[in-house]
Amino acid sequence: MEKIVKFFKLKEHGTDVKTEVLAGITTFLSMAYILAVNPSMLAAAGMDQGAVFTATAVSAAFATIIMGVFANYPVALASGMGLNAYFAYTVCPMVAGMGITDPWKVALTAILVEGIIFIILSIFKFRETLVNSVPQNLKYGISAGIGLFIAFVGLQGSGMVSDDGSTLVALGNVGSPQVILSFVGLVLIGIMWHYKVKGAILWGILGTWVLGILAELTGWYAVNPEAGVYSLIPNFSGGILPPSLAPTFFKFDFSFVAGHFVNFAAIVFAFLFVDLFDTVGTLIGVADQGGLLTKDGKLPKAGAALMSDAIGTVAGSVLGTSTVTSYVESTAGVAEGGRTGLTAVSSAVMFILALFLSPIFLAIPSFATTPALLFVGLLMMKSVLKMKFDGDIADVVGGYLALVMMPFSYSIANGIMFGILSWVILKVCTGKVKDIHPVMWVAFGLFVLRIITLIVPM
Repeated sequence: MEKIVKFFKLKEHGTDVKTEVLAGITTFLSMAYILAVNPSMLAAAGMDQGAVFTATAVSAAFATIIMGVFANYPVALASGMGLNAYFAYTVCPMVAGMGITDPWKVALTAILVEGIIFIILSIFKFRETLVNSVPQNLKYGISAGIGLFIAFVGLQGSGMVSDDGSTLVALGNVGSPQVILSFVGLVLIGIMWHYKVKGAILWGILGTWVLGILAELTGWYAVNPEAGVYSLIPNFSGGILPPSLAPTFFKFDFSFVAGHFVNFAAIVFAFLFVDLFDTVGTLIGVADQGGLLTKDGKLPKAGAALMSDAIGTVAGSVLGTSTVTSYVESTAGVAEGGRTGLTAVSSAVMFILALFLSPIFLAIPSFATTPALLFVGLLMMKSVLKMKFDGDIADVVGGYLALVMMPFSYSIANGIMFGILSWVILKVCTGKVKDIHPVMWVAFGLFVLRIITLIVPM
């Protein structure tokens, strides 16, 4: 035990083994939905659902252990939401339209190339320099924006908010058990937080799930798979051994690259863009929430954290899953006191256990994690108090756009894009070009290219 304390520097970070393990479990439960969502989405692209489940869990465990051991950060990684949607619903249909039989193999090849490029960028410290060059106000705006973003994800997951043809979003069905139980779960977390109950967020997730099971047993929560309402009670009828990786392991298609180089490059760029800036935003948000940033806003060991992310992406492509990236839900564990890599390693162990206890973990519904996401969003919004809304207009507008564009465009990367674009442009227009770090010019150029690709589709 003492070796663990020394290795992860628990005393220096003001934490202990129990707190770190509990935080790691909390992080895992907040992101366990990916084990159900990712296989379902990639199956739509023609991949073997069982193999994707195993690939998702194994790649998440592998990448998260690397993050915990080498970077000593409380950040968990897994196949990224949004990136898997691009994989299944954009890339694969486009490639299939070119007459390719297994388009998902081309997508996996693009992710492999993306990961290798990231490793190279990490070696030359481009990504690390980018993280540490982002202005303070923009970092605080990113952190607060992520808070709003994950709160919005949680609200959608429970049905508290729904889509609306005229106003885009509207209040959901407040009489549904999902909405009511999510609200009850949030109140429970608030009460436990007030009384300083250790693991309040974790108990909130589990408590909401148990209440959901009771609701199902009494008939209030009506199971209807056709409507996307599944049973909350674990089903072990299929056994506990994880499905084989064989259908997706090392399934690349390099022949497509030679014949469709421009299209392949565009695919790689899109994956590269979203992963690069989602990761930067997530690391900044988690580090700010955990008090891990230095006084001047730098992220210590940023290089090791970003390299862990890049290696995870390569491993995920080999195993057979979409881009592996740092998860913003790591803030749930940080909110529970997680401060070191032991939190990440604890999350990784849970992913390994999930391979053999998948019926249990897959039974936890999204509405049970909604209270956690809402409460963590609340905690991350505190970064707004650190923002300056007067002074340098570039800092003010950049931070503000980063904050509002994340939830309103449903993308962490978009928030960073508008934040940096506006910051650079305003710096130039106000005669402060010397304040712009070279790497910020590179980021600006990448975002301009991204805007072009959005205007002129591939």
